[in-house]
Amino acid sequence: MNKPYQIGDQVLLIDTKRRQYLVTLQEGGEFHTHAGVVFHDELINNPEGTSVLSSSNSMYMSFRPSMSEYIKKMPRGAQVIYPKDIGAIMMIADVYPDAKVFETGIGSGALSMALLRSGANVFGYEIREDFANRAQENVRVMLGEDALKKYNVEIRDSYENVEEEDFDRAILDLPEPWLVVPHLNKALLSGGIVVAYTPSIKQAIKFREAISNNGFSLAETIEVLHRGWHIDGEAVRPDHRMVAHTGFISSGRLLHK
Repeated sequence: MNKPYQIGDQVLLIDTKRRQYLVTLQEGGEFHTHAGVVFHDELINNPEGTSVLSSSNSMYMSFRPSMSEYIKKMPRGAQVIYPKDIGAIMMIADVYPDAKVFETGIGSGALSMALLRSGANVFGYEIREDFANRAQENVRVMLGEDALKKYNVEIRDSYENVEEEDFDRAILDLPEPWLVVPHLNKALLSGGIVVAYTPSIKQAIKFREAISNNGFSLAETIEVLHRGWHIDGEAVRPDHRMVAHTGFISSGRLLHK
């Protein structure tokens, strides 16, 4: 459904050099750059894909942001998981509609958004209230108020305990995920999948040791590299820059208890 832009909508403005700017439309609002002013009223009630000129005659395309685009531009308190890694985590964790998912270290809510959009019920633990509030606001802005009905965030320390049980999946994004693993033996259902996202390989090693000592099997660790290609007629080559290492994704499945 391609509804016209309305007041309060998130809109991505893209200039001729493909630089992206995320704005929230307001009546009488203005977006200022070195290339002049874009007036929000020129977008409101116009369809997605509308192009507008700034006061200096610079052209901007406009689109509603995809989830990947929103994650890169959204307000954040903590470093977000990159979209390339979120896609892999979602597949490795095998998230499905109405799955009961435990997420700890929710940060700015990037992964939460992907889980909720897939239809999962997300139970999040976060030790910082400011991060929890930011994550819930980012979810509300991107997915709407109804998404919060399936998003239960508590200010709790998952290193100490995981109170809820009968989870289908667990996703850990915090410095010492191995400290959470012993609680998951009780919190996860048999056959449940745990996934940990860690910046360093030493963290991944400790996590792998923990799951092997706590009833998990089929352990794997991967990383995802993202390389774009330059294509201009017959001139074809890999981009000079790529998004290489961002984090390790480690996983395992809980054996029957």
